[in-house]
Amino acid sequence: MNDSPNSKPGTHNPERKTRNAEHGTRNTEHGTRNAKPRFSFMQILSLSMGFLGIQFGYALQNANASRILQTFGADIEQLSWFWLAAPITGMIIQPIIGHYSDHTWTKLGRRRPFFLAGAILASIALILMPNAGVFAGLIPAMFVGAGFLMIMDASFNVAMEPFRALVADMLPADQSTLGFSVQTFLIGIGAVIGSWLPYVLGNWMGISKVAPKGGMPDNVVFSFYIGAAVMIITILWTVISTKEYSPEELAGFNEEQIEQKVEKGKFSDIFKDIIAMPKTMKQLGLVQFFSWIALFGMWVFTTPAVAQHVYGLAIADTKSISYQDAGNWVGIIFGVYNGVAMIYALLLPAIAHKIGRKLTHSISLLAGAIGLLSIYFISNPTNLIFSMIGVGMAWGSILSMPYAILAPALPVRKIGIYMGIFNIFITIPQIVNGIFGGMILKRFFESQAIFALIMSGCFLIIAAVCVLWVEDKVHDEKTVIL
Repeated sequence: MNDSPNSKPGTHNPERKTRNAEHGTRNTEHGTRNAKPRFSFMQILSLSMGFLGIQFGYALQNANASRILQTFGADIEQLSWFWLAAPITGMIIQPIIGHYSDHTWTKLGRRRPFFLAGAILASIALILMPNAGVFAGLIPAMFVGAGFLMIMDASFNVAMEPFRALVADMLPADQSTLGFSVQTFLIGIGAVIGSWLPYVLGNWMGISKVAPKGGMPDNVVFSFYIGAAVMIITILWTVISTKEYSPEELAGFNEEQIEQKVEKGKFSDIFKDIIAMPKTMKQLGLVQFFSWIALFGMWVFTTPAVAQHVYGLAIADTKSISYQDAGNWVGIIFGVYNGVAMIYALLLPAIAHKIGRKLTHSISLLAGAIGLLSIYFISNPTNLIFSMIGVGMAWGSILSMPYAILAPALPVRKIGIYMGIFNIFITIPQIVNGIFGGMILKRFFESQAIFALIMSGCFLIIAAVCVLWVEDKVHDEKTVIL
């Protein structure tokens, strides 16, 4: 695997040495190492194209999983319990995938085998989840749906973190913020289309949005089928168009890897790496905790919150046309916040250059908090669009700024494992919310889901304060990564 990311798929690149010479080399006490070649915008786009498909699937899951589970019989308290399957599988799988992707070298490369396998499995789960009612003769459909949710999220996790690590592997340090911002831009495109698709199919294309007995409406089912196809196509795009660096080439780029080469890691090293995680990563962990406990509450409870608080439906009304309309509209407003995130992500490098990455992230989280808190005062569904502007700013920043701050603080030979470990700070808060969120709503707020969104807004405010104490080495040294 000596192909460069700048070369055509399937060909070797004899210009590697020339290009490296053009970009210069760096002399260190360990010897001379080459600088990584810079990528064009289109090459960075292809590098992360698979994320469009992954987020397409995530958007379908986030906007429709609660509706699917409630349609199959889950009540408000059970929703967060069923959603626990997602963060638990992510917490277990991502560090393992990160560890082995650091030490796996195949003809496909280092990271690509993992997100290709994850895409195939996730596509299968996307096809099966809205058809959980077919298996109702064996066990209750809501348990089948929860099982497919777990498989789907596990597969997303197998595919996702190697993508994060791939960007860090391939791009030179001065393009890292741009790389993660482009990744967020593609995430936004996939999320907008995935979120809006059920509404578009049901309201504009005439596909049935009435749920048959024991099943889901056709507009939801067909949306999941389309999501499966998009995921496979976009993942293949990245696999075919991007060639990873070989171990020898990576060793030439990093003096740390010159010393360590491509040593084989032991599974037990994961626990050692957790203990030895960099200070910046620990500080960002607190920010991530409050950010993701808020996001989990929003994803799980927005559909029942909008149905109850904005559409005025009874708590138990989960099978009516009005409830399906509320669910479809939640898909639209989720698409809005993802669309805002997509545009905002392109502005983040310039904003971070002016005011710093920490302050940029803090302001973005505060905007998200205002957006979620404002939903309490809304009675017209259309006005929810304005609330989602702030949420979109927070989401766009959450998907890029923590990783841009974190990447320069990580040892280059352990980027994959640390990206996987970093996911623990995403999954643990979701597990906490999943265990207690539904119970708190039922026992203290009489199952009024709007209060879950209010709590999420408060958590984002805490995260916005915590980020101000994070150590950002690059900016502290006055060297802004763009």
